[in-house]
Amino acid sequence: MKRFFLLVSLIVAGQAGYAEIIETEVTLPDGLGKGIMYLNDDQKDPGPGVIVVHEWWGLNDYARNRAHMLAQAGYTALAVDMYGTGEVATHPKDAKSFMETALADPETMNARFQAARSMMLKQQQVAPGRLFAIGYCFGGAVVLEQARRGTDLAGVASFHGSLGTENPAKAGDIKARVLVATGQADPMVPAKQVSGFVSEMTTAGADFQLLSFPGVKHSFTNPGADAAGKRFDMPLAYSAHADQVSWKALVDFLEHEE
Repeated sequence: MKRFFLLVSLIVAGQAGYAEIIETEVTLPDGLGKGIMYLNDDQKDPGPGVIVVHEWWGLNDYARNRAHMLAQAGYTALAVDMYGTGEVATHPKDAKSFMETALADPETMNARFQAARSMMLKQQQVAPGRLFAIGYCFGGAVVLEQARRGTDLAGVASFHGSLGTENPAKAGDIKARVLVATGQADPMVPAKQVSGFVSEMTTAGADFQLLSFPGVKHSFTNPGADAAGKRFDMPLAYSAHADQVSWKALVDFLEHEE
């Protein structure tokens, strides 16, 4: 078991150059919804694949851009619509409604994720044993729940996602490595929730990393967070520092092989 607690204070350098990216809309089976697949045309050998789960707003341009960035970095990425409706919110009231509807039916949400997982496992560009899932805000909570369920993934990563759960993992439940990035000034992920998560992961014997950013608020990876925070009077704020550091940590996480 490995545990890392990082109080991040150094800005990490940028990303690799760009390649041609193939973007394709895909349909999940059984009416479970759609997603967008991103392939790097320069990729020659199988490598990591990444399922990307959106914030509570839905599968919007931000989530799609993150998947595109992963493809630019040399990975195969699938941005999945975890609501299954194609709807995207522009107001928190709608986002909350979409999220609550999805959370009220965890089995359908799990079926949707498993369908996305099965689709990714069939991609020739995805190496065996190297499928990951990442999520932002709502999506972070989704991928952590998949880890708690024992879903066979190489790793899951949550960015400013809720860390609480009604179904805490028990010893041996979690197969995936876990990466969590959170802001210390995020009232949606309070310190008590963070400490509870650490205790849960320790009890479960999980291989996990926690990046904790001082003074950083919710939605810190999203450049549109400042505008949304002001418009709706919410504690949202972009942090270029936390964004860069957590992205570098993600790339390192994806590149690590057991």
